[in-house]
Parts: sequence; structure tokens; C-alpha cells
Amino acid sequence: LVILKSIHFTSNVTMKQLSVFACVVCLIMLVSCTGGSTRSTEVNVLCSVEEPWCKGMAEQFTAKFGVKVNYVRMSTGEALTRLRNEKNNPQFDVWWGGPIDSYIVAKHDGLLEAYNSPNYGNLRDPAKFKDPDNFWGGIYVGTIGFATNKNWLAQHPDVKPPESWDDLLKPEFKGQVMMAHPSTSGTAYTVLATMLQLKGEQAGWQYLSKLSDQIQQFTKSGTTPLAVVIKEVAAVSISFSHNIIFSRNEEKAPIVLTFPQDGTGYEIGGVAIVKGAKHADVAKMWLDWFMTPEGQLLAFKYEQFSAPTVKGADPLYPELLQAKLIDYDFVWAAEHKDEFVKKFTQEIATADNLLK
Repeated sequence: LVILKSIHFTSNVTMKQLSVFACVVCLIMLVSCTGGSTRSTEVNVLCSVEEPWCKGMAEQFTAKFGVKVNYVRMSTGEALTRLRNEKNNPQFDVWWGGPIDSYIVAKHDGLLEAYNSPNYGNLRDPAKFKDPDNFWGGIYVGTIGFATNKNWLAQHPDVKPPESWDDLLKPEFKGQVMMAHPSTSGTAYTVLATMLQLKGEQAGWQYLSKLSDQIQQFTKSGTTPLAVVIKEVAAVSISFSHNIIFSRNEEKAPIVLTFPQDGTGYEIGGVAIVKGAKHADVAKMWLDWFMTPEGQLLAFKYEQFSAPTVKGADPLYPELLQAKLIDYDFVWAAEHKDEFVKKFTQEIATADNLLK
């Protein structure tokens, strides 16, 4: 104030003009000291993993970073539809979980924002576990396997657990196989794309048509088939092996895990920033965190045992990586997803009566 009065008395500048000048200077200094912005205090997460993991990681993130996490849990197919519907007014900041096939489609549809995380250097295989243009990162790997109910096998001593895709077509498994529907489940679409790549498109569609005749009922979620088999309502589920291992080892469910010896598909679970995110700064923090051993290993706490993608985070069950994997083409699967799901729904199995 003394300086301003001195300037006022020694120049033609009025005190009012000096006061405005001083306010502007103070404002500039304030912005400079705070880095030009204030960090968001919340983040909206579209979650496509299981509910306990969604809830647990939301709580962990809040405890670590002091940011409120609002999340909605949806299957991968539902999540993609939601993002499409909200493209012009996005309600989520980050999409987390579910196979990257859908993330590749979302990238193509302009639903994601590129972000080059400084923690991508932690990935075991950056060429495989992240988008080349940095629109998504991979946070876990899961392989498709079969879960067969041991009690059902005991009641059918002449039947062995399936060890190939063609085994599922045997008469003894008629009406005893459970699988999700690819219109709502990323798990199921992985199965569909696996068949078309393993057998070729023509033979693959023929196989899927025969397989549908063996299905007791298609489900909405990719985890429901396993729950049905554990309850002995059906004999075999086509599921991700980490879910099967968890149920077998942790819940002592009466099931046996087998892998198709002719090869199986797999998923890479993704995470991405939603284009137009209102809290993009915290969304980036969320993605960065999941590119660290700390962020990925917390999955085990919430009974999620898929294999991590970063160095320094080892899978709890190494047998998850022992299956014979096909050369799964994620980009091809993503590019044809809408076409293949439509064909499956119209020509093989409608999505009108899915088991929830």
C-alpha cells in the first residue's frame, strides 16, 4: 500500500488504476503458485470388473489420493453402449476393466482420449499390453477355460471333463453347457472370436451353431455360467480360468479346470481415459496407478487372480499362463465385433431371454 501511494504521488496514475493493477498482479501470483489449476476432488469410473473389485479399488484410491470415486459397474458390452450413447455429454472419466476388443472399438468410435502414461515403462510387453497410440493400457491377462462340476462327473462316470472345443459337442453334454452371450459379455465375445480365428470363419460359424444346441441358456454376464455350474444346474461352463481357479481354490467349489488342448483365446483387460472427461486429471492418476505393481497386486485382495501385466507383479497362480494360446488378433476381433455379434444374435442365438 505504501508503494502504491508513492507511485500515485509521483505520477499521473490514479489510486483506482493502481488498485486494479495490484489485483491483477496478485491473481497472477496466485495462479502461478497453484500451478495454474486445482486438482479435481472426484472421479467417475465406468467399471467392467466384478463388483467387489470395483468397490475395493474405489476405496483404496480414495484412501491413497484423497479423491472421491463414483463408479458404476457394467459388463463390457453394456459399458461400450453407454459410452456411445453419452458421446456428446460423457458422464464418466475413466473406463476400467473388460477385454480390450471393446476398447479398440471405442477408440475407433472416438470415445477415448490418448494418454501416454509415464508408467507404461513398467509393462512386461508394451507392444502387446498397450495401444500403439496410447488410447488404452492393459492391466491383466486372462485365458478361456472349462469348469466342470465334479459331482456331475461322479454321477456320469463314463464322462470326462472336456479337453478340446469339439468335446463340448459330445452328446453327453447336450443341454449341460453354460456360456454368456457376446452381445453383453466380453468373455463370450472372446470365445466367439477365438473360434473364428482357431477354425477359420466358415468352420467357426458352423461350430458356434452346433455349440448353441448344447447350451442350456445364454447368460448376460460372463461370470454367471460358472455360478450356475457350481450350483449343479449345469455341468460345464466356458469361463475365464482365473475365475475358475478362484472358485476352486478359494471357495472350495466342486469344479475341475481344463483347457482346450487345441488352443484357447485370451483377454487383456484394459483401462482408458474417456474423451471429454470432466475430471481428466484424476482419471490419468487412476490409469497411472494401475500401471504399477501396487495397483495391480491389490486385485488379489479382492479375489481377482488374473495375471498382472507389469514387471514386479507376479501371478498368484502361475498355471493361468500354462494354457496353449492361439495367436489371438485383438485388432481384427475389435474391427469385426459389431458385425460378428449381430450375426451371432440374428443367426445363432437371440439375446431376448438371457439369464442374469
